Amino acid sequence: MPGPLPGKAGDMAGNDLGSLLGGLLGGGSAGGGGGGANLLAALLGTLGSDGGGNPLAGLLNQLRDGGLGEKADTWVGTGKNEDVSGPEVAQALPTQTLDHVAQQAGVSPEQAADEIARVLPEAVDKLTPQGQVPQGSLEDLLGRG
Repeated sequence: MPGPLPGKAGDMAGNDLGSLLGGLLGGGSAGGGGGGANLLAALLGTLGSDGGGNPLAGLLNQLRDGGLGEKADTWVGTGKNEDVSGPEVAQALPTQTLDHVAQQAGVSPEQAADEIARVLPEAVDKLTPQGQVPQGSLEDLLGRG
């Protein structure tokens, strides 16, 4: 099995970006909201290390390619956000990507998909307040949220 490809970037994403996403999503609640935010941050960090460009756009493209285009479009748009299930997320993302994120978090891929599905619609909605994906790095995106 190859070593951790994103390495430090993934670790940083899990810590710093997880905190920022947790704050964006109101992660201080007693329901463990930070877990989903940390997983989403790790996912965005992994995708960001792959494409180098805009990880949110990369994630949305992955989800569209995986059959979740209509739902993803509701999160970006200004209307009501459609919910997504863990199995839908697991089917839409590349297995290797989901496995890597789950391994970083110390959870099963199924748990990772469920947590990502729980926070994804709201996170994308808040990161796209104008109804379109802004350009820039993760830090830029989170700074605008």
